[in-house]
Amino acid sequence: MLLAERTPAPASEPSPGPRRPGVVRGSLGVWLAGLGVALAVSFVVAVAVGTADISPGQIVGSAWHHAAAALERVLGGAVSVPANPLSTIQDAIIWQGRAPRVVTAAAVGAGLAIAGAVMQALMRNPLADPYLLGISSGATLGAVAVLLLGVAVLLPVAAFGGALLALALTLALAGATTGSRLTPSRTILAGVAVAQGCAAVTSFVIFTSAQGDSYREVLSWLMGSLGGATWLSVAIACGALAVVGTVLVTGGRTLDAFAFGDTSATSLGVGVARTRWIGLGLVALLVGALVSVSGSIGFVGLVVPHAVRLAVSSRHVRLLPVSAGVGAIVLLWADTLARTVIAPRELPVGILTAAIGAPVFAVLLLRSRRGAA
Repeated sequence: MLLAERTPAPASEPSPGPRRPGVVRGSLGVWLAGLGVALAVSFVVAVAVGTADISPGQIVGSAWHHAAAALERVLGGAVSVPANPLSTIQDAIIWQGRAPRVVTAAAVGAGLAIAGAVMQALMRNPLADPYLLGISSGATLGAVAVLLLGVAVLLPVAAFGGALLALALTLALAGATTGSRLTPSRTILAGVAVAQGCAAVTSFVIFTSAQGDSYREVLSWLMGSLGGATWLSVAIACGALAVVGTVLVTGGRTLDAFAFGDTSATSLGVGVARTRWIGLGLVALLVGALVSVSGSIGFVGLVVPHAVRLAVSSRHVRLLPVSAGVGAIVLLWADTLARTVIAPRELPVGILTAAIGAPVFAVLLLRSRRGAA
C-alpha cells in the first residue's frame, strides 16, 4: 500500500471537491453491493444488444456451458456440461466480439474514474482529469507512429510507451522548475506544455503522412474507440486495474489529507512530495495501459468523481471504490450506445462521453454552487 504509508488519523471529514464536508449517504457495503448487481445485469444486457438476435437468457446459458466445460477439463470429467444454447456463429459473436469489448469498456471506465479522483486530490484541482499530465497526447503520438509511420511495434505497446514518455517529460520538467518538490501548479503547467508539444508532433505526422483510410483509423483513436477490443485488451485493462487501481484505492485516507493543503498534510504525517510522485506515477501507469486499448476517452475521469462526491461522500475511502463502479457502468453503456445508435456504423465512444459529460458537468457545477451558498 504505497499511498497508505504514514496515514494520518481520520480526525475529520476532509473535502477536496465541491461536496460539503462530512456528509455521507449510505454504507459503503450497500453501495458496492448495488453497483455489483447493476454491473452484472448491465454486462448481460449489453452483450445481448446487437444486430444478432440473442437473448440474455441464452448468454447466461452459454456462460454456464463454458464455465462447466472449463471445470470438466480441470477436474477430469467429474462435472456435467450442459448444452450450449448458442450456435457456433452466435457463440463466436458473443465470446470473441461483444464480451471482450464490454469487459474492456467496464475496466477502462473504472480505471479512468479512479485516476480522475486521485488526480483531483493530488493536484487539489477539481478540473484535473487523467489526461492532465500529457499522458493522452503521448499515447496518441505513439499510436500515430504505428498507424502512419509503420513503426514495427504493437499499437498498445507503442501507446503505452508514448504515455510513459510523456509522463517522464512532464515530471522532469516540473521537477526541474521546482527542485525535487512537485507543486500542483507547476506540474499542471508542465503537463500542458508536454501535451501541446506531443499534439504538435502528432498533427505534423498526420498532415504529412496520412493517406486514404488511415485518417479514419487515426480519428477513431483520437476520439476513443473500443471496437478493436480483444481478450488481450481485457488482460491489459483488467490487469492494470487490478494491480495499480487497487494500490490507488487503498490510499484513500492519505489522499484526504491533501484537501487541507501541503503544509497541513505534512503536519498530519504525510510525506507530501513522495506521495505526490508515487501517486502521479501510478496514475500514469494505469492511464497509459487503459489508453493503449481504448484511445483517448474524455469526461469519464472528470465527471464521475464529482457526481459520486455529490451523491455519496467526498471521503476517498468511499469515493474511490464507488467511482470505480459508477465509471465502469457509465462507459459500458456509453460504448453500447456508440455501437448501436447509428448501426450498422459505429460512433467513437469519446463523442458520446463528451456529449453526455459536458451537460452533466454543468448541472453538477450548478448544484455544487447552490450547495455551497
